[in-house]
Amino acid sequence: MQIRDTAAIVTGAASGLGAATAAALAAEGARVFGFDLPAAIEGAPDVEGVTYVAVDVTDAEQVQAAVETAASAGLPLRTVVNCAGIGPSMRILGKKGVHDLAFYAKVVQVNLIGSFNVMALAAEKIAATEPLEHGQRGVVINTASVAAYEGQVGQAAYASSKGGIVGLNLPAARDLAQYGIRVNTIAPGIVETPMLATVSEEFRAGLAAGIPFPQRLGRAAEYADLALFLVHHDYLNGEVFRMDGALRMAPR
Repeated sequence: MQIRDTAAIVTGAASGLGAATAAALAAEGARVFGFDLPAAIEGAPDVEGVTYVAVDVTDAEQVQAAVETAASAGLPLRTVVNCAGIGPSMRILGKKGVHDLAFYAKVVQVNLIGSFNVMALAAEKIAATEPLEHGQRGVVINTASVAAYEGQVGQAAYASSKGGIVGLNLPAARDLAQYGIRVNTIAPGIVETPMLATVSEEFRAGLAAGIPFPQRLGRAAEYADLALFLVHHDYLNGEVFRMDGALRMAPR
């Protein structure tokens, strides 16, 4: 599918995976609407072709308004990449007691429900565009994690939310097929992000040592490359793609 002269939505676009993907789409000629929280946008990179929109993906009204903005830009909305997410940890039963229910709900609300809502509302706009060859209109890429398959100690909430993204993938692809919208998911392993930049080099080296090959952390640009490949490849649909160097996470 052609990216140039189309509109795209990227959530979590102010940093990490989202920032790399927004920049990559803009470099290929898309007008990108980067959704993120106001505080995150203040420190976001200034990238030609990327317009930041202050959005909390857990707020249905904000998402609706932001999607309307992207869809009314004068270019057909074709691409959505959901990168917004949080990854705090807490054990189901720990030294401080039972897992906080509000904490669990918040992680699911951001990672799973937020992604679902952006996908659903954007799909409505994509479905209204003129069809391309073979009736295709657009593509949605969601972000899961290897934790969806091998969640570690303390990742009950995070793994639940990312497992939900994996479970959502195929039915979403089937639901949206009649409108010419493909749905795929990327499940990254350990990727260098701003969060990892705060830990010691020794700790980062220890993480990298557990990856079979290449024995290093993943890069946000590699996620962006895969996302663009999935946009371009019109026959890839309903699939989850692990990007992890053959990593299989240990219990802790």
